Amino acid sequence: MAANAKTAQLLARQLFKMSFADGAVSAERVGGVLAYIEKHRPASPMVVLKAYSRLIAAELARGEAVVEHAGAVNDAMLAAIAAAMSRRYGRKVAARPKANAALLAGLRVRVGDDVYESSIASQLAALALSI
Repeated sequence: MAANAKTAQLLARQLFKMSFADGAVSAERVGGVLAYIEKHRPASPMVVLKAYSRLIAAELARGEAVVEHAGAVNDAMLAAIAAAMSRRYGRKVAARPKANAALLAGLRVRVGDDVYESSIASQLAALALSI
């Protein structure tokens, strides 16, 4: 990695750390960071912005459980999944439903990079691999 890219990554991480209020990403703070970047252009503004954007997106994904489902999913189930994921990760996690007919039945829950799956499709795929 070039020295300029390393400097951009370091600046993006520093700006990312300043984007928090009360332990969570703050829209107001992110706006302030973007205004700062616009006013005080760094040497490689696009590299800094791309790195900063990836860091913010990853952090936001850590607070959301995307619940993929083939059939119907009710609010009580989503609330139970959100509560379970909040306990597991030690932070507030909101559940968002997302239809996925390829699952056949069951659920796939994604929180950040972690995936929890209990679907017929995954069980059939595992069975096919063992044959």
